Amino acid sequence: MRYVTVRITPKEGTAFHPLGQALSDEPSVTREAVHRNELLDDGTCAMLAEARGDRNRYEEILEESLHVLDYAVTGTDCWWYSYTHYEPTDLTRRMLEQRGESEVMMEMPYDVAEDGSMEITFVGDEQTFAGAMPMGGDAFTIEVLETGDHHPEVDDLFGTLTARQQEILDTAVRLGYYQNPRKATHEEIADQVDASPSTVGEHLRKIESHVFSEFVQTGAAGDTRRRPKS
Repeated sequence: MRYVTVRITPKEGTAFHPLGQALSDEPSVTREAVHRNELLDDGTCAMLAEARGDRNRYEEILEESLHVLDYAVTGTDCWWYSYTHYEPTDLTRRMLEQRGESEVMMEMPYDVAEDGSMEITFVGDEQTFAGAMPMGGDAFTIEVLETGDHHPEVDDLFGTLTARQQEILDTAVRLGYYQNPRKATHEEIADQVDASPSTVGEHLRKIESHVFSEFVQTGAAGDTRRRPKS
């Protein structure tokens, strides 16, 4: 197996998504990484991202965005993780669809720079790379930063969720379970995923405990948050 790390940069006057552009343009917020970004069955997207700086301003941007359907933020006042359910642009949708159809794997998380560019590592057989790189036409440029033999690491918490847990989490977000005020109950989620309300509640508790306890570990256990880029 081989890997290739690339920098994907929006061309001047373009952006991958208006929400990302608004966050990149805000000097009090630093986007650190994207841990998950998925195209859902209903055509919307769910993203788990990491950022630091002014958390109140970050949440204001999410609240004001016409593309954001709902969100949840957890962490400290200066360093946090957000789960955002949003409407994609045509470019975002094409990129996510191409990723889903590709034979190579995209390592998560990927870094987001101050200018909105992304540094992403792809892993796969060497002959598959040529047709696997994202194609954006005039929307962005791609620069190869590094390539070599791949030595896998497990660094994707969402990838450790079972398929059933991912289905229940996606349904909960889509129905507004994590909105404030909450717009869905365990019973309503259960109707969508063919499970009992108690089973849905148990899955959500396990998901939240697993994901967020791993993301926000401080004190005696050690701080696992990503450090600012130099």
